[in-house]
Order: sequence, then C-alpha cells, then structure tokens
Amino acid sequence: MRDRTRGYWLYLIPSLLLFLAVIVVPFLMNVGASFTRWSGVGTPRWIGFDNYTRLLADERFWESFQHNVGLIVAMAVVPTMIGLVLAAALFDYIGKRFGTRTASALRAMYYLPQVLPVAVAGVVWGWMLHPSYGAVNQIFGLDLDWLGDPDLALATVMGVMVWFQLGYPVVIFMAGLQRVDPSYYEAAEIDGASWWRKFWHITIPQIRPEIFVVLLTCTIAALKVFGPIFVLTRGGPGNATMVPSYFSYLSFFQKSNVGYGSAIATVLALIIIVVTFLFLRVQERES
Repeated sequence: MRDRTRGYWLYLIPSLLLFLAVIVVPFLMNVGASFTRWSGVGTPRWIGFDNYTRLLADERFWESFQHNVGLIVAMAVVPTMIGLVLAAALFDYIGKRFGTRTASALRAMYYLPQVLPVAVAGVVWGWMLHPSYGAVNQIFGLDLDWLGDPDLALATVMGVMVWFQLGYPVVIFMAGLQRVDPSYYEAAEIDGASWWRKFWHITIPQIRPEIFVVLLTCTIAALKVFGPIFVLTRGGPGNATMVPSYFSYLSFFQKSNVGYGSAIATVLALIIIVVTFLFLRVQERES
C-alpha cells in the first residue's frame, strides 16, 4: 500500500514549495525583522527584544486588541447566531413553503456583500453614513457623525461588519443542513415539536462541525481585519477604531518603523495560531 501511495506525494511538492515561498519564508523574515530597528532602507540594526518590550507597554497596542474583541463579536458571534436562524428558516420554512428557488435567491442576496470588493462596499457605506448628505441620517431624521464621532465609530464599524459577514455563515449552514437526515424532523413533527424546538434540539447539534468552522474562520478574519478599517475610518477618529493589523501598517509605511511593525504582526500571527489551536482542541473534544 505504501508503494502505491508513495508517488502521490510528488503532486504535493508544488503546493509545498508555494507554501514555503508565500507563507513560511515571509513569516520568518518578519520575525527576524521584529528584532531590529530598521526604517526599510539601509542595514537593519539588531536590538533584541526591545520592540516587544515597547509593545507590552504601548497603550495603543492593547487598545487596538480591545477593539478587535468588539470586531470578533461583530464578525463571528453575531453573524453565526443570526446565520443559524436564517439558514434554518430558509431551508426548513421558506424552501418548503415557497420553493427552493426562492430560498436560493434569498441566500444569494445575503451572500452578495461577500462578493463585493471591500473598497466598493466601504465607499458606499461611507456615503450612506456621511453626516451631511448620508442616506441613514436623511431617512431617520438624525444628525449624527457615524464614523467621525469617537463614541459611535467602533459601533458603526461593527454594524457594517455584521452586514458584510452575515452571508458566509448562511451559505455554510444551509450546505450543512442538506446532510441532516430528514427523518429527524419528521419524527419531531409527529411528536408535535415546534419549529424552535426542532431548531434547538436537531438543527444545532447536527451542524455543530459547520458552526465550529464558521466561528474559527470568522474569528481569524476579525483578528486580521484591515480593508474595512482602512476604507471606512483609517483607525480613527483618534484611535477609536484602531486594530492591530492597521497599527502594524502605520508603523511599517507611515512611521517607517519596520521593526516595530514586524513585532506587532508577529504577535498578531501568534495569537491567531493559538486561537486556531484552541478551537481545534475544543472541536476534537466535542466530536
């Protein structure tokens, strides 16, 4: 059997080389740069752990991670909860009452924000939330600076990210529901179970693997989110929406402090690795 499968490993070589060139080598170079003081030109100067020592005492760094917690709620927790209900309603109610085409059309509508380029979606939301001529203020008769008020900016970005991220769990959960044995729902209906009881006792337990996948991928996306912050707020006003990825970008390109930006990126990468490991361990215990 080993002789038969040994040749298959040759087909993995291109992927392994690409993985090394695109991920492993740049990551190791980033880690090496984090131990230096370097402006991006000239010769880097070795300073050991000074960047990490400075990072631990940097209030902006810790504040950016606090904002990331809010974005995890907006991009992982809330979309997962709403996506579960929507997917179950589309699959079990809309699909049966109005046909699969209607359910598929609604699913595509929910997924549309995922297809739009981040820059386009961000610009459109910037127009809608503009304090002078924005559609949101005009429709509701408000006079709020949604993205310019430090007290509103983070909550506004979180709301936009819920809209942006919602379609992904809906699609994944509807795909997962297709593998659930229909006899479970039929038996529950015979016993007189309500829709919510079927949802809680059949739907959620049966698609638990999909829930773990969505929570993991969306949490990673929230930790490394950059595009929406760049387009909507640039981390402002002040530091109200600053996140580690954008903080690293500022250190790299605006302050020309490559070593410090590399340290931020390295810590962020390690946190993502730890979070992924914890998610996988929890999934193994639950399975």
